[in-house]
Amino acid sequence: MGKLERLRINEIFHSLQGEADAVGFPTVFVRLTGCPLRCQYCDTEYAFHAGDWLDIDEVLEKVRSFGAQHVCVTGGEPLAQPNCLQLLTQMCDAGFKVSLETSGALDIAAVDARVARVVDVKTPGSREAQRNRIENFGLLTQHDQLKFVICSREDFDWSKAFLQEHALPGRCQILFSPSYTQVSPTLLAEWILADRLPVRFQLQLHKILWGDTPGK
Repeated sequence: MGKLERLRINEIFHSLQGEADAVGFPTVFVRLTGCPLRCQYCDTEYAFHAGDWLDIDEVLEKVRSFGAQHVCVTGGEPLAQPNCLQLLTQMCDAGFKVSLETSGALDIAAVDARVARVVDVKTPGSREAQRNRIENFGLLTQHDQLKFVICSREDFDWSKAFLQEHALPGRCQILFSPSYTQVSPTLLAEWILADRLPVRFQLQLHKILWGDTPGK
C-alpha cells in the first residue's frame, strides 16, 4: 500500500462505547491525530500532535485483532485527514459497524452512507460556536446523531433555540450531554424535562467508569 493511503494514528484501543446510539457496546476506537479546533472542554488534547503513520491495511489488521463488531473513528478531528474517508469505507466493506465522531466544522457529504455520523454542534461554551458548518445539517438522516455538549444554562437556552432555528428535531437523533465537571447531570436532566425537549439525555459512560483516563 502506498504512502498516499496512510493515516497518522494517535491510538487504537478497545473499550466500551461511552456515547451516542452504540453506548455500552464493546468497541474499537481509532483515534486520528490532529484537530483544527480548540474547544475549552477538550479531553483529548494529547491527540493534537502525537501519532504514528500507518497504512490503512495496518489499521484494519489492528482493529480486527480485538474481535469487536463496532468501530468508532474519532480524534481530534478525523476528517482533517482526507484519507479518513477511505478508512471509513474500507471498514464498512470489512463488515464492521462503523461510527464517526466529528466536530461538525468540516464537510460530511463524502462520508460513506453506511457510517453513523455523530456530529457535534459547538455551543458558545465550547468557544468554537463560529465553526459550526450549517450545511451539514441538511445531510443528516435517521442513521446519524447530533450532539450538544452543554456547559451552562446559557448553553442550554442557546441550544434549545438552535434546534428550532435550524428545524433539527425529527431530522436525526439529538443528544444533550453535560460538560464533564461544568454542569450537573441532574440539572441538565431537569432542564430537558421542564422544557419538554425532544432530545436524548446522555452521560459519558467511560467517564463514569474510568474518569479522565486516556485510552479508555
